[in-house]
Amino acid sequence: MKNSIQQKFIDQEYRWLGSLPSHWKPKRIKDVFGDFGSGTTPKSSNPNYYDNGKIPWLNTSDLNNDIVLDTKVKITDQALAESGLKIYPEGSLAIAMYGQGKTRGTVGLIDIPFTTNQASCVMLKPKGIYPKYLLYWFNYKYDSIRAINVGASQPNMNQDFIKFLQIHFPPLREQTAIANYLDTKTRAIDKKVELLEKKITYYQELSNSLINDTVTKGLKKSVVLEENELGFKTPASWHNYRLKDLGKLYSGLSGKSGDDFNQDNNPDNKGFIPFTNIASNTYLKKDHLGTVVIGENEKQNKVRKGDLFFLMSSEGYEDIGKTAALAEDIEETYLNSFCKGYRLNHRKCNPFFLNYLLLSDYYRQLLIIEGKGFTRINLKMEKVNDFTVIIPDTKEEQEEIVEFLDSKLDTITKIIKNIQTQIITLKELRKTLINDVVTGKIKVTQD
Repeated sequence: MKNSIQQKFIDQEYRWLGSLPSHWKPKRIKDVFGDFGSGTTPKSSNPNYYDNGKIPWLNTSDLNNDIVLDTKVKITDQALAESGLKIYPEGSLAIAMYGQGKTRGTVGLIDIPFTTNQASCVMLKPKGIYPKYLLYWFNYKYDSIRAINVGASQPNMNQDFIKFLQIHFPPLREQTAIANYLDTKTRAIDKKVELLEKKITYYQELSNSLINDTVTKGLKKSVVLEENELGFKTPASWHNYRLKDLGKLYSGLSGKSGDDFNQDNNPDNKGFIPFTNIASNTYLKKDHLGTVVIGENEKQNKVRKGDLFFLMSSEGYEDIGKTAALAEDIEETYLNSFCKGYRLNHRKCNPFFLNYLLLSDYYRQLLIIEGKGFTRINLKMEKVNDFTVIIPDTKEEQEEIVEFLDSKLDTITKIIKNIQTQIITLKELRKTLINDVVTGKIKVTQD
């Protein structure tokens, strides 16, 4: 496999194809596959359709513009027979005709016999086409395909749209060479990305470890530790408090409708802290605020520097009880209704130490189990008020811990951002490489 200078190109009838080598021949998808199919969804209320199922049942969430080695959901033989589903052979291509987010237009080369739901179009029985080449071609045209909407309201595609997609194919031998070349090159890039992602995981775990150790053991290595009432060890000199002994909770916005938020150029607009600002950060970001209309005589609780904020309602347990702190002075700003503010009134407690403590795994787990609910998890005020924390006796020791963690975590954050930039660059390189090869800008030949 090798590269050479750019080939001669001709302008194609379909602009979205761009310029391609003149010896690549135009064909429609329907001309290179002998059959097409789709599926359906067996009734979820029938346990006989899913319990102990072994037949791979493809959902659009299984498609990831790559080879699909397995599906998340399996169905039974009974579901297959009674729902009128078909088994499609391995080596078939599937494309998501509709779906949420970036799902629509995603493809997969299915490496197992499978059946599918109604959201995917299956392309099978290839004729004169190397399916792996076409997988790469769909990667190249993913954004362009998604931009075409053949639905009346919800963006979607249908089988006819897919069948009549115009593509210019290289000869079969060249398709195989292209696919093999891209396999080698993309595999090397993916390996680098995987290693970098492992580095990010390492540094994230290091951050958690630093927080966990420091807010429960302090910075003095020689200190005597003892088992506390919460089930882990802390210095013997540290003291127990309930949160209501250290400060007071206050409510977020009340009496607001959707029309009150994010109005353009309303003179009564004030800042408000969205749920995501608390969920994503240790310290709140002042540039990550929404706006809300607040009347002149309206009584709402304003936030201020040093306040902590609790996520009191969430779709899952991952975020429930999560805190963030406001470390800067801020103009008139309010808190969203799914959260509670917490303001310290105890002179011996540093709010930023308390925030780090509440973010540690020890205390997160204790608070998470207090969340209750089914479709939405909620945390009651009294559970937060009665929540026990164990803190150093002096504010000076707490401040030393905050300075230590701020410095260490800031360094780790910068390292992670640098790694994330490297990953973005590699993924862009991968995308550009695929684009250039499947359009013939980089010529690939068989040695």
